[in-house]
Amino acid sequence: MTNPDAHQDAEIAERTERRWVTVMVIIMIVLPLMAAYAGIHQATMPQPRVETIDPTRLHLSGEFVESNLGTAVEPDGAVVVRAIGQQYSFTPSCILVPAQTPLVLRATSADVVHGILIEGTNINTMLVPGYVSDQFLRFDQTGDHLMPCQEFCSFGHEGMWGKVRVIDRAEFATRAKNGGRLSCVGE
Repeated sequence: MTNPDAHQDAEIAERTERRWVTVMVIIMIVLPLMAAYAGIHQATMPQPRVETIDPTRLHLSGEFVESNLGTAVEPDGAVVVRAIGQQYSFTPSCILVPAQTPLVLRATSADVVHGILIEGTNINTMLVPGYVSDQFLRFDQTGDHLMPCQEFCSFGHEGMWGKVRVIDRAEFATRAKNGGRLSCVGE
């Protein structure tokens, strides 16, 4: 003799299992689709060009010599910041930039992998020896932003900090009239 409750319980269990299998199959289809979409449409794309530089000769010649570091207004009117990360500092350690102006941060490393993270912004990039990193940025308000190294670069890494000082656009233009590189080191 068969128990009618046992038969009904088996049907309920089978329906429940089918529902769970259906949910799991949907999840197994949706998750890869979401990952593919994010990877294709929302990922940060690599730089369109890779620029290399000899890290052993940075301070001797070329774009990253000491006298060429800091912020400058280029002949075409673009504002470009050039910086170097090296154990255990950024050069220059304080970068002066204008508010409400598109900027290009060009940076590289002289020794090991470093990182620039400008707090309060979306700037977070690695500085790899032998490669130049270009970051496009704009600050809407004046103020100071800390700039720690966010890649462990050796003992002493915790003391590797810089600063970005954003000043009024008119004040920056006045300072830039004299030409040369601007920084806020010593201010």
